[in-house]
Amino acid sequence: MVDPKGFLKVRTRHELAERPVAERLKDWRDVHQSTGPGPWTAEQAARCMDCGTPFCMTGCPLGNLIPEFNDLLSRGRWEEAYERLSLTNNFPEFTGRICPAPCESSCVLSIHQPATTIKLDEQTIIDQAWSLGLVKPRPPQRLTDMTVAVVGSGPAGLACAQQLTRAGHTVVVYERADAIGGLLRYGIPAFKLEKSLLDRRLEQMEAEGTRFRTGVEIGRELGWDQLRARYDALVVAIGSTEPRRVDLPGRELKGIHYAMDFLPDPTRKLMGREPINDIDASDKNVIIIGGGDTGSDCLGTALREGAKSVTVLQIRPREPSSRPDNRPWPTYARLYNPTSSMEEGGHYEYAVDSLEYLGAAADDRINLDQTSAPTGFDRDDEGRVRGVRVVDVSRDDQDRIIPHPDTERVLPADLVLISIGFAHPETVTLTGQTGVGLDPRGNVARDADYATDRDGIFVCGDAGRGQSLVVWALAEGRSCAAAVDRYLTGATELPAPIRADERAMTLPAADRCPR
Repeated sequence: MVDPKGFLKVRTRHELAERPVAERLKDWRDVHQSTGPGPWTAEQAARCMDCGTPFCMTGCPLGNLIPEFNDLLSRGRWEEAYERLSLTNNFPEFTGRICPAPCESSCVLSIHQPATTIKLDEQTIIDQAWSLGLVKPRPPQRLTDMTVAVVGSGPAGLACAQQLTRAGHTVVVYERADAIGGLLRYGIPAFKLEKSLLDRRLEQMEAEGTRFRTGVEIGRELGWDQLRARYDALVVAIGSTEPRRVDLPGRELKGIHYAMDFLPDPTRKLMGREPINDIDASDKNVIIIGGGDTGSDCLGTALREGAKSVTVLQIRPREPSSRPDNRPWPTYARLYNPTSSMEEGGHYEYAVDSLEYLGAAADDRINLDQTSAPTGFDRDDEGRVRGVRVVDVSRDDQDRIIPHPDTERVLPADLVLISIGFAHPETVTLTGQTGVGLDPRGNVARDADYATDRDGIFVCGDAGRGQSLVVWALAEGRSCAAAVDRYLTGATELPAPIRADERAMTLPAADRCPR
């Protein structure tokens, strides 16, 4: 430790400044003003107490050596800090920007002060490492004669592929989209994760020997069984992409879409590629059903597209501002922490349930001509959505939803985005062509070492775990790579931070988000 009393001398936490709202709503660049080191960097890192038992590390699925890289950061020893951070994390520039930082909830300092800025310190180290030219390809010293196919190029697939490539195996990553990255590419808006950060990592991976194949949907263009026959091992990292449904009355109306049909196209346009669904929020009253991170991403995207109004509906009450009694330290506690998109505009309604989608033809339920009708309603004979009927709710002791009498109302809507998470991966062709089993939730079944019930086929990330966080996907990708390496060679030196059956610190199913 640079200063054993650092946490006593500096009691305030420094957050990275954001650009003015009026400025950032005009573009798709990072909302923050700067991502490099500042005059506060060393003293913020010095707040880390180097605890005898670093609970922050137990809160991180990757097992990041947080006290160690904080100490090196506080001393300005950038190369050593980068090396220490990279021992456990393939892509810290991703987690440093989009991870909800369960490590900070476990920080001992957070018992009586704001937690150490672990997430920002991580981002600062890797950004500085890139600017100093410290991040270089790490090709293997020798090649094996083993080949591995990784299907899916999200965080789990990329982490697994990089680890296996560095172990000397020949790895090919297959992606059905037209660009590599999975949700990192098309699921997370550029204002939260600029795609140049992803592109430079892919260049590093290619220089190391990883091969990428885009526009190939396994199960259609190439069969799963055919792919398994071509390679010595197959890793399924297809994510959890089947959306949870809100099939309310009126679902057939036009203008009702899932979040992941809405979010990719702005990124495609930034990349100079044609939009796929071309869903535009410009000059529309937008209703977003679901108040998690994806809902927030939809909010920021709709505002940048020039929406007339945006209302986000969350079925649960607003999270508390301080740790509740039933979530004692060092467990993960969901606290109210406004996102950058929430600060840009829009309106959140908490403890509200959606009952029905309404179109202009629903005169028997709502008279769209009367002056008391909600602002924004117009007659529309094209079968488009014009409103959402909602009601205030609470929950009883069994967590059942109880609607409140006399609280029903209609909110105007020209565009409805459903953002309540994902149920399970898309597995029809996978199970039909390979016979792999599924668990009761519809995820690909596996043992503690990420192996399915079919020889040589492994699964990692959301496809096996269920919808979770990017940091869990990276940890699973690294651990799965170790299991595959052991399967191919009989032993492994690759790190395996978690086993597939470990669920500690993960979010409850109802609260999970797709980052």
